[in-house]
Amino acid sequence: MIVAQDKALANVFRQMATGAFPPVVETFERNKTIFFPGDPAERVYFLLKGAVKLSRVYEAGEEITVALLRENSVFGVLSLLTGNKSDRFYHAVAFTPVDLLSAPIEQVEQSLKENPELSMLMLRGLSSRILQTEMMIETLAHRDMGSRLVSFLLILCRDFGIPCADGITIDLKLSHQAIAEAIGSTRVTVTRLLGDLREKKMISIHKKKITVHKPVTLSRQFT
Repeated sequence: MIVAQDKALANVFRQMATGAFPPVVETFERNKTIFFPGDPAERVYFLLKGAVKLSRVYEAGEEITVALLRENSVFGVLSLLTGNKSDRFYHAVAFTPVDLLSAPIEQVEQSLKENPELSMLMLRGLSSRILQTEMMIETLAHRDMGSRLVSFLLILCRDFGIPCADGITIDLKLSHQAIAEAIGSTRVTVTRLLGDLREKKMISIHKKKITVHKPVTLSRQFT
């Protein structure tokens, strides 16, 4: 369900459709790069469908996931916050197949100036993402991979979860490799750990969608 602030942010992009440089609809397959660190920050993105992974790449080649963005999220907005032209800080990748709207940063800035309430809505959206980033950092701080996996599943329940009779279903088709990349593990280890959770009836998996049974109990036992 799209909340009010998502509707308002979506309207920013719809209103710009009548401008000289209307938003562009872009489609990316899973694992395709949307932008690299160091790319010029010239456009702002609105996520129409799917999930986008933001990660930070370090000199040693290690890549750390800092956020998973859900539908109706805005990203690529650092220049809006600083007021200065800057390069991309994160690596943005399609975690699932995604549809995006992108618009020149100058037009988004103008729309925000014309409707100051939208600036507050944007700030609220970014605050939610900062919270998720902090949770991801805490997840990666766990040395035990089992705790990392459980923490990651709980984050997904919070941001992508749909309540159901058996608990909370994560509304993403997740491959074991994708989970491994997100938590800094290997596919073999993730497969084994998910198998352990299934045996303990903590989770179930159907068509690559994970349902977490009793998330509170899972949190207390494994994190």
